Amino acid sequence: MTIDISKANGVARVTLNRADKKNAINMAMREQLWTAFEDIAEDDEVRAVVLTGAGGDFCAGIDVSEMGSGGIPGSMMRMRRLHRIGRAIAGLKKPVIAAAEGVCVGVGWSYALCADIVIAGPTARFGFVFNKIGLAPDGGAAWLLSRQVGLMRAKEIMYSARLIGADEALSLGLILEKVEDKPVIDRAQEIAAGFASKPTLAIAMAKRQFELAPAMSYNDFLEHEFAMQPLMARSDDHHEGVQAFKERRPPVFKGA
Repeated sequence: MTIDISKANGVARVTLNRADKKNAINMAMREQLWTAFEDIAEDDEVRAVVLTGAGGDFCAGIDVSEMGSGGIPGSMMRMRRLHRIGRAIAGLKKPVIAAAEGVCVGVGWSYALCADIVIAGPTARFGFVFNKIGLAPDGGAAWLLSRQVGLMRAKEIMYSARLIGADEALSLGLILEKVEDKPVIDRAQEIAAGFASKPTLAIAMAKRQFELAPAMSYNDFLEHEFAMQPLMARSDDHHEGVQAFKERRPPVFKGA
């Protein structure tokens, strides 16, 4: 298997596991990674996810040894399978934390940016290097990057194909934290555990709001919010939160 999955205390850890190839994504991994996130989407016991890589690297992008086969139909098939992974990560109605160390480039960085939060260790290096092999960006890279740092900076990063270290990534808002006092995976698990203890449906609705907001006017956004909140007011977690507040105790949310 090129993907390892573990689950404990409401948190699933998904690990890209081709350490000898810096976790470069081959066809087997495309299938297994997509399946992993589709399964997690249907698993009510999982309330937060950590995405990481084995062997000290996050992901070196696509395995170039598999490029070029099958002509245009083969390329289209590979792109479809690449895209459905990004959709599965970004569209998951549960918080996803990407924990990056070492190399995080190409579509590997796209997948990290599909997560809700990215944290990184001091060795992390991020980059979109598509033009070094004569390709346009893929995995939604231009869309994801421009949302994080603005259009002009995104173009500079993309056109130059330079690598960005953890310090610069932090200064640009591309990562939430540079983790130096512990393994980055441990910090990711801490964040995920915190999210897993929250009301899962409420976080799912908040995530949906963040997805909708960029394409809407303020008034249109309020109309969608208007439809969401009465639904949330009927959830078990809302009632638990109100009761806990009245009783001055910590709430115990169950994700329902």
